[in-house]
Amino acid sequence: MKAEAVPRLENGEVRVTEWRFAAGAETGWHRHDYDYVVVPLTDGRLRLVAGAEENVAELKQGVAYFRKAGVEHNVINTGKDFLAFVEVELLEHRG
Repeated sequence: MKAEAVPRLENGEVRVTEWRFAAGAETGWHRHDYDYVVVPLTDGRLRLVAGAEENVAELKQGVAYFRKAGVEHNVINTGKDFLAFVEVELLEHRG
């Protein structure tokens, strides 16, 4: 099952996407070309698969985290409940 990506804003400076995950839903493989911030809207548990490496992230509502560009992974909701977060990509300024 695929997670739902809901575009919220893109203005050349940032791209804001709300990600919605039913239990068991996943993003599919993707690469982050920009630094980004994630702000959880719900508590939850995500499994992060990056090649042969796997990690579990415990999300707490409102507790943001930052990652540098270059991350390649698949993100899976391993919990039994709906999970959502807002992702803010910091786009390269071309001005």
